[in-house]
Amino acid sequence: MRVSLPPLIAVRAFEAAARHGSFVRAAGELSITPAAVSQQVRYLEERIAVQLFTRHPRGVQLTQVGADYATSLTAALDQIAAATDRVRTADATGTLTISTTPSFAAKWLMPRLIRFQNRHPELDVRLSTSNALSDFKLHDIDLAVRYGKGRWPGLQAELLLGTDRFPVCSPALRDGPVPLRRPKDLSRHTMLHVKTDEWAEWLAFAGLRDMPWSRGPQYSDAGLVTQAAVEGHGVALGQRVLVADDLAAGRLVEPFKLRMPGEAAYYVVTLPGASDRPKVRKFLEWLRDEARLTSSRSPRSRPSATRAS
Repeated sequence: MRVSLPPLIAVRAFEAAARHGSFVRAAGELSITPAAVSQQVRYLEERIAVQLFTRHPRGVQLTQVGADYATSLTAALDQIAAATDRVRTADATGTLTISTTPSFAAKWLMPRLIRFQNRHPELDVRLSTSNALSDFKLHDIDLAVRYGKGRWPGLQAELLLGTDRFPVCSPALRDGPVPLRRPKDLSRHTMLHVKTDEWAEWLAFAGLRDMPWSRGPQYSDAGLVTQAAVEGHGVALGQRVLVADDLAAGRLVEPFKLRMPGEAAYYVVTLPGASDRPKVRKFLEWLRDEARLTSSRSPRSRPSATRAS
């Protein structure tokens, strides 16, 4: 069985007093009073039943036992301090594992990640992509960004980016032989799909419930359907977060001034308490900065005056 250890505060008071040869100087190091140092040393002597100091009117002097004990304690405290520094440094440097969806990684995170690497070169980011929420402990995930409604049992979720949905296409398709000017023009174009019912929701929002919507190719990922729209394969229902850079670069255009607010959003997801870890906190702070920048550059949802036109 482990022998009962004396309180650390008493051990630190004695070790400091032994190293300085003075209760006053020890008190200065520990930011307590000399009387408190004396009290803690006295308590330690009583606890181990050994006299560690000889008291004199002009000061104190270590006994031989006290000197031997102080040497051992100094070495032990140095080891504790070194181990603490190693743990602290290990969690502030090294590898940071981020999990997110392939579409969010390709269309939002990757174009911005170089700014995090420049800000924190001491961290190496390992990016894991999947449309499923990974097991944090099994796959050693530090942080995830997920699309949903913010409810994942056993995990902490923080809203990162809200998003609207609206049709997007290539400039050539919008201005081609069959131009896209009004929502009803969609009836003469190919609709690109990720989920089978997403176009039905937007068409109902636009007042076009009777328009056929199920035709057109279907893709497994929002990033793929966005790229298909860039290539001119049809009209995609874009998420603002995922198409913002393509719109800004002119690779995509928004043919109608009608955006449907999304019920889901992008959330930062962590295990409870993970945000207190230095490397996770660094990435979180950077993500929030980038999210604010994205939101400040994104126009608000457009008015719905063009419905059913």
